[in-house]
Amino acid sequence: MSHSNRAGKDRFRTKHPALAIVAALALTPILANLPPVLADEGGYSGKQLWASEMRDYAANSLKSDEALSMVAVPLNGPGLEQSINPDTPMSPASIMKVITTYAALEILGPSHHWETKFRTDGKMVGDTLKGNLYVQFGGDPKLTLERLWTTLRELRDMGITRIDGDLILDGSYFEVDGGFPEFNDNGDNPYAPFLVEPSAYLTNLNLVHFQVRADERGTQAWSTPDLSEISIDNRVTAVAEGACPSRRNFDWTPVFQDGKKITVRVTGELPQGCRTKTYLSLLSQEQYSASLIRSLLGEMGVIVSGGNQTGTTPKDARLVMKTTSPDLVTMVRDINKWSSNVMARQLLLTIGAQNRQKSESDDRVAGIRAIYDWLEDKGINTAGMVIDNGAGLTRHGRITARQGTKILQHAWNSPYSSDLMASMPIIAMDGTMARRLRNTGMDGEGRIKTGSLANVRSIAGFTRDENNTTWAVVGMVNHNPAWNGQAVLDRLLYSLHFRPPTGTTLTQAGSGNSKTAIQ
Repeated sequence: MSHSNRAGKDRFRTKHPALAIVAALALTPILANLPPVLADEGGYSGKQLWASEMRDYAANSLKSDEALSMVAVPLNGPGLEQSINPDTPMSPASIMKVITTYAALEILGPSHHWETKFRTDGKMVGDTLKGNLYVQFGGDPKLTLERLWTTLRELRDMGITRIDGDLILDGSYFEVDGGFPEFNDNGDNPYAPFLVEPSAYLTNLNLVHFQVRADERGTQAWSTPDLSEISIDNRVTAVAEGACPSRRNFDWTPVFQDGKKITVRVTGELPQGCRTKTYLSLLSQEQYSASLIRSLLGEMGVIVSGGNQTGTTPKDARLVMKTTSPDLVTMVRDINKWSSNVMARQLLLTIGAQNRQKSESDDRVAGIRAIYDWLEDKGINTAGMVIDNGAGLTRHGRITARQGTKILQHAWNSPYSSDLMASMPIIAMDGTMARRLRNTGMDGEGRIKTGSLANVRSIAGFTRDENNTTWAVVGMVNHNPAWNGQAVLDRLLYSLHFRPPTGTTLTQAGSGNSKTAIQ
């Protein structure tokens, strides 16, 4: 932190004593449990002492000497590298996305785009397209409902109101041999958004947005997009006006019927003027995308007379229209800010598809190999590292804290460092860090990717200390249970900011002397 920033905080405390008291009270849980030297303004932070204090705190909190692995390295100012169990392979959870996105920026380039093309083997006669409509997917991680609507609208604007043929989806862009490693989720919702698997056929993240609203008429339920296979059995009861309840108060239960039809039954009580919502993934990517495209065309008055098929696009098929994705930088921001598993996994497949060797038949494997090659070209030892799916949604992924910080050090000097850093959640401000370290004076003082799985909590990114030195930091807690691992990692960031290990001690020369001696 600069001297001007510190002065600003001092003026704030002087001018607003009541707010300062509130802030101090908010800090109490953190300060009360800090090791004494970290809470003491005159404490010494040496290379061994800082790490040993954090190790002792983690051991007391987690009841284990091996549950925490961390490395912190100063990048642009004074500081002493710190480490605790730095070479122990740990489950990283979602901080694995930092590696995938950084690799993509350098391997694919920040201006990389994905294209989805609509082609036909027929001809336009009057208001009819006489032939099949092929959708040639390009692996787009975020082919949204809005972009599809805009693209398909072009067909209607051409005067076409009927397609006399089949809708054929071409997902040959990705090669996947035998599917993906299974993730055994310990939750009770197999239709949750974070479990959506990657696919060349992916559109709109394969999600249906369900909503229920209560008003003077009772309750109304609807879904977006409106797919023919899905209906809602609305059993939510409208009650008198009051506080809007949590989404946890409602039960959404899909009932699968013959003919691939699904009825989603929703129950609960909803005060007038309130609404509740949820997102579910209920259809395969192929079925979802075909149904979505048909639904959008139907809303525009375009009828497809044939059925839904999957297949490859003929080489002589003519281009009708296409949609181009935002650039890779935009995708990387979505992946890291909000920890999108399916987009990260889609990105790994794209790296594989773009760098597939003749002997390779699986783009996930090819993508992992390409990232290993890229890391080793940078001199990073990948021994023991397991990338698995690029998102961290795995029980098999492994990385050491030292490997993680080495990668962050290279990222700091990369031509695309600003793109990667801008994608990471800002402490106490946005993304998955929006609610963490609030009221500690650290707002905006770091960009940290977070990770969470059963028995895993993790952080990776860049944070500044009060001397305005930026640190690369990786911390992982692997422990059963790991629920208090987040508090340990937040304490690590807090201590690194306010009491950075610089190898110096600040003492007053005497009660009558205002000079500060640095020893």
